[in-house]
Amino acid sequence: MWEKSVGVTAESRTPQRERSAVFAAVGAHVPSIVVTNDDLAARLDTSDEWITSRTGIRTRQVVEPGGSTSDLAIAAGMAALRAAGSDASIDAVVLATSTPDRLVPATAPAVAAGLGLAGVPAFDVDAVCSGFVYGLAVANGLIAAATADRVLLIGADTFSTIVDPTDRATAPLFGDGAGAVVLRAGEPDEPGALLAFELGSDGALAELITVRDGWFAMQGQAVYRQAVTRMAGAARGVLARTGWEPGDVDSFVGHQANLRILRAVGADLGVDADRVHTNVTEVGNTVSASIPLALAHAHAAGRIRAGHRVLLSAFGGGATWGAATLVWPELS
Repeated sequence: MWEKSVGVTAESRTPQRERSAVFAAVGAHVPSIVVTNDDLAARLDTSDEWITSRTGIRTRQVVEPGGSTSDLAIAAGMAALRAAGSDASIDAVVLATSTPDRLVPATAPAVAAGLGLAGVPAFDVDAVCSGFVYGLAVANGLIAAATADRVLLIGADTFSTIVDPTDRATAPLFGDGAGAVVLRAGEPDEPGALLAFELGSDGALAELITVRDGWFAMQGQAVYRQAVTRMAGAARGVLARTGWEPGDVDSFVGHQANLRILRAVGADLGVDADRVHTNVTEVGNTVSASIPLALAHAHAAGRIRAGHRVLLSAFGGGATWGAATLVWPELS
């Protein structure tokens, strides 16, 4: 199994003046069951045209009965570790999710054990759809503090298990999936280094996105307005911290909530539409998994290439929001 480090301490590491988390590999996994808009229309008062025109979503994948977030997280983590190859020695596992396998204990330790990484520190981060960006900041902090040299960060969610299947407003929106990145210690100015972050939250907006009586609930129009405003605002903030203008961005990967939000944020920022990367049409809103899944798919398709200046931005329940920047490295 994968090499692991146990009992890691800052004192055991070579001191460095500056350390940044650097992208070393990406991986992704979606379950095999595909649900089309026509499938939904067969049991809901809706249609393919209605769903597509409002969300841009045509299909989504969902876990089999009994499937779990940890199953998807392990599969995506394994894909990232394989892509990392000799760089796959991991010192910590961070799992961004808001659908853990159970309330207690956290799911990350089970994921680490499933990957052969039992013994390394592992914990969950819950910022709903902003979870992966928050997780990047946490992983960057572990590496900058020399607590870890390599971190496996996974975003995974199974919202099909908490969305009311009879609710035509929410059932079409969500799919299940997981995306993962291996982050290694490196220099702040090398390709792949995380350059800057902009994070925020407002608990006064907690009721916009929540779970009631076991089912996901959302105030759609208010969420749309907040998502566009907060994602664009966070993006502007992180661009200013990085020293980039919107026109400098080669690839914008936002949280894949729906196509209307992504297009609205891109237009608000002045990022050309052909630089806004999406996969929401095929996989739906996969919550914490959406940004790493979109990154992995865009990388595999050659839409994000080495040297691209990449902007990430997300909005989620809490309410939370966040953005990050990096220059895409040469990855296998």
